[in-house]
Amino acid sequence: MRSVAGPLPPWLTVSTSPVPAVVDGRACRTRAAFFEEVARVLRLPGYFGRNWDALTDCLRDTARVLIVEHAEELLGGEPPEQFAVLLAVLGDAADAGLTVTLCTDPDREALLRQRIAAALP
Repeated sequence: MRSVAGPLPPWLTVSTSPVPAVVDGRACRTRAAFFEEVARVLRLPGYFGRNWDALTDCLRDTARVLIVEHAEELLGGEPPEQFAVLLAVLGDAADAGLTVTLCTDPDREALLRQRIAAALP
């Protein structure tokens, strides 16, 4: 057995950073579904209000890294204004240290970037 204090093989990394929260955009086409998925992934308390204000508070307090896979589908079943609200909430949480990565397939990147551009002020 190797010593714990010895060097690690080059393919192995040990981290003390919190594991990023990974949200599946396919499960988040509506606000209600998004709030449920975020509550599950971030392990938010039962009293999480499942609204934008409550999410703002929780993200400032708990999340440091948020990754959204299939982000092109995120809030796709909602009016575009809701995506704009989400980006504003994420931007506010970024001021407190949140990092957000929106992941998509290369063939859907242009669509996601268009949605982001239309939603940002």
